[in-house]
Amino acid sequence: MLKFLIVCALAAMSAAEIAEEEDVLVLKKSNFEEALKAHPNVLVEFYAPWCGHCKALAPEYSKAAGMLKAEGSDIRLAKVDATEESELAQEFGVRGYPTIKFFKGGEKGNPKEYSAGRQAEDIVSWLKKRTGPAATTLNDVMQAESIIADNEVAVIGFFKDVESEDSKAFIKTAEAVDDIPFGITSDDSVFAKFEVAKDSVVLFKKFDEGRNTFDGEVSKESLLNFIKANQLPLVIEFTEQTAPKIFGGDIKSHILMFVPKAAKDFQDKMDQFKKAAEGFKGKILFIFIDSDVDDNQRILEFFGLKKEECPVIRLITLEEEMTKYKPESSEITAENIISFCTSFVEGTLKPHLMSQDIPEDWDKNPVKVLVGKNFEEVAFNPANNVFVEFYAPWCGHCKQLAPIWDQLGEKFKDNANIVVAKMDSTANEIEAVKVHSFPTLKFFPAGDERKVIDYNGERTLDGFTKFLESGGKEGGAPVGDEEDEEADDLDLDDAEEDDSDVEEGHDEL
Repeated sequence: MLKFLIVCALAAMSAAEIAEEEDVLVLKKSNFEEALKAHPNVLVEFYAPWCGHCKALAPEYSKAAGMLKAEGSDIRLAKVDATEESELAQEFGVRGYPTIKFFKGGEKGNPKEYSAGRQAEDIVSWLKKRTGPAATTLNDVMQAESIIADNEVAVIGFFKDVESEDSKAFIKTAEAVDDIPFGITSDDSVFAKFEVAKDSVVLFKKFDEGRNTFDGEVSKESLLNFIKANQLPLVIEFTEQTAPKIFGGDIKSHILMFVPKAAKDFQDKMDQFKKAAEGFKGKILFIFIDSDVDDNQRILEFFGLKKEECPVIRLITLEEEMTKYKPESSEITAENIISFCTSFVEGTLKPHLMSQDIPEDWDKNPVKVLVGKNFEEVAFNPANNVFVEFYAPWCGHCKQLAPIWDQLGEKFKDNANIVVAKMDSTANEIEAVKVHSFPTLKFFPAGDERKVIDYNGERTLDGFTKFLESGGKEGGAPVGDEEDEEADDLDLDDAEEDDSDVEEGHDEL
């Protein structure tokens, strides 16, 4: 008996050693397994103290932990300083910050990657979906009111027969949606409270019209389309918190209004923008970006804009290839925006390709300067082999490459058939090459075939020289099995210079 008490006391002491900060468990290698034994469902954030994204997530993460704790839930949130606990980070394949993994049932193996938004409600909803029924059974009005009050968006299925085919389709839909809570009810008082006369699906939200009622034949596909069209506000502001919802959603066509929120006519512009948005729900996402915010300047730059030019409108498609469009009129009115979006939907708009003016001394130096207006003439000159670096002025890897690229230009400056060039892809765009990361290196061999060859080899003078002297046949691929140096990604889902990767090399847009 004494031995048993000692074992219990030691176990209690071990559990007590797991410290908490603002309701979040602080885990280390020494207490990680103990935490999984004590708490069957744990969401763990692997973070770095210097990571800007981690700092932005922290208050929402703590809020979510407090919400679950207040409910008496057995789900806990925890964090690991991956810079201190490098063994744990390595064990769970942490390559970027924050990395968030869900450990279910006390199991250490095969944790699930967290895949929803970074606001407290998103985190709680995702966790509840992973640990409970896809749709909560609502037995009375209070439960129904609670799920609506506690969430920005909630979907409730009203079915007199919860075993009906429509009800089963509703449950399948709930299982497919991670970031929105679902409820289901057959209770007459709940039907009456929300003035629902027959079986129906209603999306409740704390913005715009407040609720949307599904009208159509119930199926998983039709319900998902209904939710997709109504779960976001008609107009949504781009922030670090909303970015996952904006870029993680199914709507890949986005119209952006760059406008300073401090401007006197801000509300008027917003009213016009919102009025235009009403006719394109589910087709085009309407987003406004505060052009005065420092973190948003990279996005302005991506569209070739300066904040002094705002307010302006642009449209972008984020399909396999990003394509940008510019309205003919700069006047922001609902009529002009509707006309612009209608032309886009009907497929009659031509993409907007940025270009700087051709510099007078573009060919003065060994490395030639290309812009959109002279690219075709130079790169596809059938008499020349042309090697082009597509760069961004802010790109760290481009800055490292610059002296080597200058040496390459100097080496081949007297070769009449080889041209070494560069193009600022933040200010110039061309049809032939879609740039997704910096630096991007492309070779345009001589001839009339308009070939484009990717260069993925060593970024050294010797590597480049071997590649050019072989006519683009040798040295263009990665050496052996070694990983190529990571490029600076050009991603629109991040508004600030990114520090989310453990490895150097991600200045994201």
